[in-house]
Amino acid sequence: MPALDPAIAQSFAALLLAHVLADFVLQTKWMVDHKRTPLVLLLHVTLVFGLSTAALGGIWQVALLVAAAHMVIDAIKTYAPPAQRDTLTAFLLDQAAHLLTLAVAAFWWPGAAAQGIWAAHLPLLTAPALFIAGLITTVTAGGYAVGLLTARFDIQLNGLPDAGRLIGQLERALIFLFVYIGEPTAIGFLIAAKSVLRFDTAKEDQHASEYVIVGTLASFAWALAASYGTLSLLEIASRSH
Repeated sequence: MPALDPAIAQSFAALLLAHVLADFVLQTKWMVDHKRTPLVLLLHVTLVFGLSTAALGGIWQVALLVAAAHMVIDAIKTYAPPAQRDTLTAFLLDQAAHLLTLAVAAFWWPGAAAQGIWAAHLPLLTAPALFIAGLITTVTAGGYAVGLLTARFDIQLNGLPDAGRLIGQLERALIFLFVYIGEPTAIGFLIAAKSVLRFDTAKEDQHASEYVIVGTLASFAWALAASYGTLSLLEIASRSH
């Protein structure tokens, strides 16, 4: 397989990092809840544009086109009926469309990042950018995806506020770490530990136990897919240099 042009890998890594920061770190719950308001949607798109410009080292022309595509994709999802909008399928299609846009931009303007102020440092910055983007996708985006999957179940677990969300983030972060360092077998111990800790819940309430099982399996599956996807991107980027 021929090596990828380094300029393409560098531009894609920069745009990917900007995207995940805009969608999963700096986009607040308030912004998500009010995105049907045009000014809020515009605020989010402006954030995408600013982060993309910064990541490309000031190449605002490419960032502007990426932000415009982001606005169209988000508008389609945002103004869709709630039954079609607030689903895991809609989320996955939305993110797939964004990733396709970033890939097209990187292939169409491969030298975008290489023309910016980070040009001299790109060989050192590309891998960290992909690593951080992969970690955010695994930990934060994974929580949103799992939440959409389990939203259909009207289950209230007795526990500390936000503890379940934090546990999910920690387990996905650990899976990402185990995959990254080449120790995926350690994930088995993580599964065993969580099973022991959730044993009482499973024994006392079948509905709660099934809810936990679905959420756990979905969380682990997302983390594994995102972690190995990140490794693949890092390998592609390393072969391009």
